Amino acid sequence: MKTTALFASLVLFLAGVAIAGPHHSAAGQDFNKRVELEGVVKKWELSNPHGVVILEIKDAKGTRSIEYETHSRNNVYRAGYRDGMVKVGDKIKIFIAPNRDGSDGGYIASFMTAKGDKVGN
Repeated sequence: MKTTALFASLVLFLAGVAIAGPHHSAAGQDFNKRVELEGVVKKWELSNPHGVVILEIKDAKGTRSIEYETHSRNNVYRAGYRDGMVKVGDKIKIFIAPNRDGSDGGYIASFMTAKGDKVGN
């Protein structure tokens, strides 16, 4: 019985590692490239281990909402962000490491608020 419980615990642990590993990996983004985009904030959620921002972007492909990932709440605050600097409805500029596969989205390395305050590098 102890062997079965130990084996089951090991399997669950390894399954958790397999799921969490790729989720927190930045391998999907190209940090050697920096793309600048402007859009209207539809969602602004800073949390740990990373934040989520959804921007409505207008470009040659049309108007669409795209999800981006940010640093953790702690890192964004260390970079100069304070509560209330960005609100839903604000037009902001983001500087992203784009997805390697060319799909919409990416990792926000820095951003400029509607008032012109830059957060990050």
